[in-house]
Amino acid sequence: MSTFIDNKSAIAALFQTALATAYPALADGAFMIEVEKPKNPDHGHFAVNSALQLAKKLGAKPCDIAEAIVAALPASDLIATQPDIAGPGFINIRLSLAAETRVVGSIFADGDNFGKNHTGANQSVMVEFVSANPTGPLHVGHGRAAAIGDTLARLLTWQGYQVSREFYYNDAGVQINNLMLSVQARLRERSGLDAPFPEGGYHGEYIREIAERYAGKFPDDVSGNHEDTLRDFAVAYLRHEQDLDLKAFEVQFDHHYLESSLYTEGLVEKTVAHLVANGKTYEQDGALWLKTTDYGDDKDRVMRKSDGTFTYFVPDVAYHVTKWQRGFKRAIVELGADHHGSLARVRAGLQAMDMGVPVGYPDYVLHQMITVMRGGEEVKISKRAGSYVTLRELIDEVGRDATRYFFVMRKADSQLTFDIDLARSKSEENPVYYVQYAHARICSVLAQWGGDETALKSADLSPLTSKYESDLTRALADFPLTLKHAAHELAPHIVAVYLGDLAAKLHSYYNAERFLIEDEKLKLARLSLVLATRQVLKNGLTVLGVSAPEKM
Repeated sequence: MSTFIDNKSAIAALFQTALATAYPALADGAFMIEVEKPKNPDHGHFAVNSALQLAKKLGAKPCDIAEAIVAALPASDLIATQPDIAGPGFINIRLSLAAETRVVGSIFADGDNFGKNHTGANQSVMVEFVSANPTGPLHVGHGRAAAIGDTLARLLTWQGYQVSREFYYNDAGVQINNLMLSVQARLRERSGLDAPFPEGGYHGEYIREIAERYAGKFPDDVSGNHEDTLRDFAVAYLRHEQDLDLKAFEVQFDHHYLESSLYTEGLVEKTVAHLVANGKTYEQDGALWLKTTDYGDDKDRVMRKSDGTFTYFVPDVAYHVTKWQRGFKRAIVELGADHHGSLARVRAGLQAMDMGVPVGYPDYVLHQMITVMRGGEEVKISKRAGSYVTLRELIDEVGRDATRYFFVMRKADSQLTFDIDLARSKSEENPVYYVQYAHARICSVLAQWGGDETALKSADLSPLTSKYESDLTRALADFPLTLKHAAHELAPHIVAVYLGDLAAKLHSYYNAERFLIEDEKLKLARLSLVLATRQVLKNGLTVLGVSAPEKM
């Protein structure tokens, strides 16, 4: 159980009591006090503008209402001084030093768990991400999906959800056949046979690697005539390669779901039959159509083409039906923005199934494309994959930490420029280095001190009166709320932004004040504060899947 006390909520409760005292007619709770942070921190820790909102309802001047509320405030150790009434009726509140610094004690009490809560109430939620076709090495777009999806899963776990990570393998369809034909062509080329390359085939060097491995394992089929065996081998080889890429990225999945199983188990046919039985389809021009316009789509969509094959969104509907039937009442899917067109169709199909699936199921998080830069120029191709930059090469070049941090530091639906030179630099311009260095800098200070860190956890914090110390304690108190907000918005970049701001405040504090001073009481107070800051930096980096080094 977390020991963290949210001062914002505590202030709201305090003012709610004062409002009911000053105006008994509002004691029923129909009007709720809202507490905000002032844009200018010099105005205080929090602000209440309820007096302005109530002026018309109460038929009184906002200033008079504000004065009445302030006068009715019960005694509390939360507030330092009488709140200020500014402008047309804003109430500005300053916390007492004890209230401001008590977050430090919560951090020490909770340790690696500081920032966790039970909002999710153990509810099961699936996060599906990456879900790459097993037709080649993972590219940087898959890497961004992996970083965002894994961080979302971590965020939701920290909020008390039971999270299941799933990878959906698109191991059926035209692209898999093209993979087989591509490897087959390389095998025949290797044997000196005429080997026309298939239209839409894969040209990377990894296709030659698969051909070599296949020929070594199946010496009786060096020309790839056993197409089913060759197809299975190629898919298994690339699945293993992708698993190695993800392992290097420290991303793990609880379950892998095969698209092919939707067909072998008859789930696609069953889904279509269910939609037909529900009267949600019609025949036209030899094709079977789904009435997606009944669910907000701009036009109805073909489900089964005139040649008898299904359009690509149909197995997606069947797959999401399995998620619902497996008990995942909440599901989140992380995809590239190029999949945007299929979202409405999948959701419409799920609604048409009439299975009780809520509108808006599943939640989607879409990421935009990545531009990789080196030396001021765009890097477009890989030595191994040929047509794109692979995730593995990026990790090898800049490291896992920088790769993960860069992938999540911008809003998912914004385009991302990945500057390799910046990611490798050891400077404050490098955002991941800047944050990790803040952690390492604190470790260095504590090592120079050489004392028992346990003693710092009971230090008297009353000497912490500087602006830098106030800025830092405010930021520390924001951490649990930041995680909660990031999880609610499905926006991991919020955590990265927070960590950058916290690191900036730590570096400013370090440059403005000395820690190892003769004043023992002040020294221990300052060391206690930075020790708490180190814990929060570590916890935030853990949520992002990034390490917190002690030396840099």
